[in-house]
Amino acid sequence: MKKNTFHLVSLGCAKNTVDSNSMAQLLQQDGYAAVNDPSEAEILLVNTCGFIEPARVESYAVLNELAAGKKNSQLLIAAGCLTQRYGEEVLNNVTGIDGLLGTRRWMDILQVVRKLHADGHPQPLYHLPNDSVVGQNPEGILGAYLQGGSAYLKIADGCRRPCAFCAIPSIKGTASSRPVEEILEDARILQSAGVREINLIAQDTTDYGHDLGMKDGLAQLLEALTSAASSVDWLRILYAYPGYITDRLIDVMAGSNQILPYIDIPLQHADPEVLKMMRRPANLDWVHGTVEKLRNKMPGLALRTTFIVGYPGETDQAFQNLVDFVEEMRFDRVGTFMFSFEPGTTSEIYGDPVPPQVKEERQEILMLTQQEISLQINQTWIGKTIDVLIEGQGEVEGSEERISLGRSYRDAPEIDGMVIIEGEQQVREIFPVKITGAMTYDLVGTPLK
Repeated sequence: MKKNTFHLVSLGCAKNTVDSNSMAQLLQQDGYAAVNDPSEAEILLVNTCGFIEPARVESYAVLNELAAGKKNSQLLIAAGCLTQRYGEEVLNNVTGIDGLLGTRRWMDILQVVRKLHADGHPQPLYHLPNDSVVGQNPEGILGAYLQGGSAYLKIADGCRRPCAFCAIPSIKGTASSRPVEEILEDARILQSAGVREINLIAQDTTDYGHDLGMKDGLAQLLEALTSAASSVDWLRILYAYPGYITDRLIDVMAGSNQILPYIDIPLQHADPEVLKMMRRPANLDWVHGTVEKLRNKMPGLALRTTFIVGYPGETDQAFQNLVDFVEEMRFDRVGTFMFSFEPGTTSEIYGDPVPPQVKEERQEILMLTQQEISLQINQTWIGKTIDVLIEGQGEVEGSEERISLGRSYRDAPEIDGMVIIEGEQQVREIFPVKITGAMTYDLVGTPLK
């Protein structure tokens, strides 16, 4: 083990990744160095996810693995959503944790470490204050995560929406927006670091600024970002809430070459009765009207959404309504998840009546439906040219032929497809590629440069 070192494991979503990066910055500012080998670290830090059951299983598995190999001289700290939501239960499931740090106060990581060192940690240290400062970053700490030519930039945290299936408000607290100037300064830093793409993230990006008294806060922020970080090639919007994509936001997106014609709107379902039980917007006329506006203003718009199958009350007809809706709307990208029963959420009263095998069948049907649509849309790109951001290289299996992997404006990091390009290209470059082939999720092309 090396003194003043830490090993950090980040689980869950991109928002968690940003928090993990911010904790790492605080530790590094205090003289700690990151190490890849947990056996060499003085501090073992896991930023957990506790959103749904599979995420909890993964978090416990990682914690137990690190605890099993932990030396007496090492500190194991569990941070994040799992600890915020379940507290002492985490200690009952994992033997060897020295400290608990909730997601609402990740910025107190140094306070926890120092107290553990000072006290000799005879008992696990709880640091789970109920007050939330999730939208506030310590001075000098970048609220973003940079990887290659792309970065996630967090603009807010927490959520005030009433979705019945979601535990985020109870974990994170209500929506808390970061100050505009703080976000702009982060964007300038990313620009100086040579970032080509900034992905704006929050639990609900379209709610940005509501708590700051702003109207059309996301549109205002985007206008400021295009000026403050004018050299950043791409700005992408993720996690937009249905019903809050305003005409002004659409106009700002359509009027800027920096802001990508891409938007992620997690609709969750398309049957009005299921949506009402979910406590989600159930006005499908709004969906049709807004998508039409978006597509008219931004030809070539890439539209992503997410659906939950097997929600309580989802009858065969309700599911068929969802399938019909997907066939009608022809989304570019669709994520599909099976309903996860979550104690403590509003939907708990409904139980989990849809059998697992039915959920699995419905998920497969919906994904097969979307795969056919995705392939058809991708095939329309053959012969066309599209700009691609290069992220890495590789080689064709069983061959010495080199290829490069990149993303177009249609592909958000980690969740969408790729563009596979002939030859070895420079990482972080953006250049036009002529599309020569199409698969269900990915495109194949030849560089034009």
